[in-house]
Formats: sequence, C-alpha cells, structure tokens
Amino acid sequence: MNADTVGGLLRHQAAARGDQPLLVCDAERLTYRAAEKRSARLASGLIALGAGKGTHVGVLHPNGAQFVLAMLAAARIGCVVVPFSTFSTAAELETQLVHSDTEILLTASSFRGHDYVARLRDVTAPRLRHIVFDNDIAAVAEPTAVDGDVDGRDPLVIVYTSGSTGAAKGVVHTHQALLGHQRNLNEIRGLTAQDTLFCNSPFFWIGGFGFGLLATMVAGATLVCSNATDAGDVLDLLEDVRPTITNGFAAGIAHLARHESFARRDLSSMRRGNLYPIMAPDVRPRDPELRHNMLGLTEAGGVLLLSADETDQPEHRRGSFGKPAPGFDTRIVDGELWIRGRYVMQGYYKRSHEECFDADGWFHTGDLVRTDADGFFYFLGRRGSMIKTAGANVFPAEVEKAITRVTGGLVAHVIGVADPERGQIVVAAVVTADAGGFDADALRDRLKAELSAYKIPRRVVAVTPDQLPLMSSGKIDVHRLRELLSGQA
Repeated sequence: MNADTVGGLLRHQAAARGDQPLLVCDAERLTYRAAEKRSARLASGLIALGAGKGTHVGVLHPNGAQFVLAMLAAARIGCVVVPFSTFSTAAELETQLVHSDTEILLTASSFRGHDYVARLRDVTAPRLRHIVFDNDIAAVAEPTAVDGDVDGRDPLVIVYTSGSTGAAKGVVHTHQALLGHQRNLNEIRGLTAQDTLFCNSPFFWIGGFGFGLLATMVAGATLVCSNATDAGDVLDLLEDVRPTITNGFAAGIAHLARHESFARRDLSSMRRGNLYPIMAPDVRPRDPELRHNMLGLTEAGGVLLLSADETDQPEHRRGSFGKPAPGFDTRIVDGELWIRGRYVMQGYYKRSHEECFDADGWFHTGDLVRTDADGFFYFLGRRGSMIKTAGANVFPAEVEKAITRVTGGLVAHVIGVADPERGQIVVAAVVTADAGGFDADALRDRLKAELSAYKIPRRVVAVTPDQLPLMSSGKIDVHRLRELLSGQA
C-alpha cells in the first residue's frame, strides 16, 4: 500500500473498513468500499475523456458524495484536482478555469439557487475540453485497471486562495505533503478510526479538503456534513449520527443553538473540537478565549498552529493559538510569521520559486504574531491590516475579539477608514440577525472596560449575514466593506 497517495490510501481503507461510512451527508451514505468502487468507475470515464497523469480536473460540487467521488477519481489516476467554490460567479469561474488550465470540469448542475449549467454556458477557457454535469460519465474501462502510476511527490491539488484585497492564487500541494500533514494533525487532535467528525467547512477550501476530508480518510474515521438549510434537519442528523468530534466555523452553526428545539436535543456525543455552541454543555469553555485557537493557511496545507490541550487555559494564556504543528520551521521577523518545511506548498501555480519564497526558502505568511515565554503563539492580525489612528497602532483582531466577548458571541469585522484629522479611524461591522435593534452606543460603552479609548470603534454598523460583502473565497471583501462603512456617516 502506497500510503503517500490518495489512491493508495483509498484502497487500503476500503479493504480495512469495508462498509463503514466514509461520509454521511444528510440522506447520503458513502462507505469506504463504495467510495473505492464508484470512484474507480468514474476514473475510467475520465480516462475515456483523455484524462491521465497531470491532467487538471476541476471539481465544482458542494460538500457530499459527488465531490468526494470526483476528487478520488481524479487523484487516483494522477490528475491534479482543482476545487471550485460553489459561490463563484461566472466571471470568477472563467478566471479560475483559465488560470488553472483546467481541461475537464466535473460539476453539479445546480446548488442552492446557483444554476451552473447557465453559468458555464458562456464561459471561455481555451484548455477546457469537457464539462461533465453531475459526474455523469460512462465507464468504458475495467475499474480494476484505472489507477495510474502516481507518486507521493506528484501534485494532488491546486487550492485557490486570496487575501481580502489581492487576486486569487493557486496553491499547489503534493499527495505526500497533504496526507503526511494530516497524520500529524490527527495525532495531535486525537482523530482515530473510532471517531465520527462533524465538519462544516466547505471541501473546496483547504480546511474542509485537508482537515476534514483527507484527515478522515487518513484516520479511517467517518465524516459528517450537511447542506440542509433548516436547522432542525441538521440537528436531526447530528442526533442520529452522533459525532464525537467537531471542526469548522462556529459562526456557521450558531443558528443551530438558536433553534427552538435545541434545548431538547441530545448532542452529548460531541465532546471534542471547536464548534462550542452545539457541543455537550459540560465540555464547552466558560470563555472561548481561554481555549487554544487554531491558525490555518492554505499555503501550509491547512492548520499550522494548534494544541492538543482542549481544557480552559489560565488567564495569562488568553487568546493562545497553540504551537506549530510538526514538520514546520518558524521564524518571526518584524512581527511577521515566516514558515518553511516539508508540508509547506510547492508554490503558487504559474509563479516562480523566487516569487513565492525568499532565498533561504522561507514563505512570508503576512500574519503578525507574537509568542510568550512558553513558546505559545498569539495572532495579532494581517500585515497591512493594522490601523494607524492618531499615531497609535490598532490590531483589528484585538478589537474583534473584544466585541465578540462583550456581545456574547457576535462576530465583528474591524477595519480602518481614512480620516482627515486622525489619518484613520477604527470602524466595525457587527454581524447580527437583528441589525435594526442593535444598540451601537451600548456596545461602545461596554468596550470601555475592555479596550483603550483609541481602540474603541468610532463607528459601529450592524449588518445581517446576507449584507456582509464576501468574495467567492468566503473571505471578507475589504474594499466593499470599507465602502459600506465609509458611507455610514
């Protein structure tokens, strides 16, 4: 068994796990054995379309069996997987299709009101030869003969990432780098074959792709996800499947805890992870800021900073992000985190090595951090996002955490906007379902006990989740957010 390739790992786990579910997504159940057989049939169809080692195969599916099968089919014959965000507009799809040199696109027909048949109709991408909707390819080869000559050092995936202001970049990772990294992370967080992981991160982002899907396969565990729009349906699923560990974005499941039936639900199985609002009451933190957070980077193959300790920390360690995962060297230069090591990306697609790394092989992350005397890391913000107001420096992350703390969990996005007297002023967008009833003055008053006066936002705007300007990558569109906040006089 070649444990350094996705295909080798799949064959091993299919033999070892058989009819154990690899994936449970709403009504879908995909066992390890079925994943091996069905992806082999799909792989034979890709071969019939001319795919082979090095072919770039795009995957435009929401979380679910179709994404998993498309990824596995492409990876096992040596193709390079290119995940596409289901949020992408036609223009964004075209840009990424062209840049990634995608030759075959496996895509859903539609998802949550997005009509991909119509969206792709007028897309022009010179290298794109085939668009296959709903993975509907006829298998013409014997499934037992589909696996290609794949080496762990071959590229597995190009994951597109972007900063809040920059153009998207295609991050290249190999089979062995991503799988090796997940093995280390699984050992730290204790993910084993006996676990069922509930993850709400999209598979087309590195968190869902690596820390969710690949990590589950490496462990031989079961992955649970949901595309249901009704919170009651998601809670039904969680009660039925009984996950043991959680991972993802707490803001994405906050509505579950607000559902009228939540108090009656038995969710006691979820005792580890970071989706605190829905976890068993006796394992929730008394203050989330006293639990180690995690810092992930697409360029690092996902999670970079973390800790195995899931207990409440002492007050002096508030806001800790743990320590670097094995396999990474780290350096802090002028407050910026630099990394290198065997799990760092191969580079950005179509960019030279010199454009990605410095002369000594360091990748400059752009993340501003500090460490304490015990070697624990603390995230301060992104280089370029620091606000300079009347000569004083303000880190947005510090203000955002304070707002979350005093509001009991509301998410805030803090930026600086130009001001003729102070250079910049601190402004905040607070995400709440009741934007009309939000009291900004009361928030500013509560922040006086948390922050120095110059750090308190001069302007606070309440926005509903659908008003928050996002890029297709899911990150905040800072340009549009600044326009929104600047327009609030």
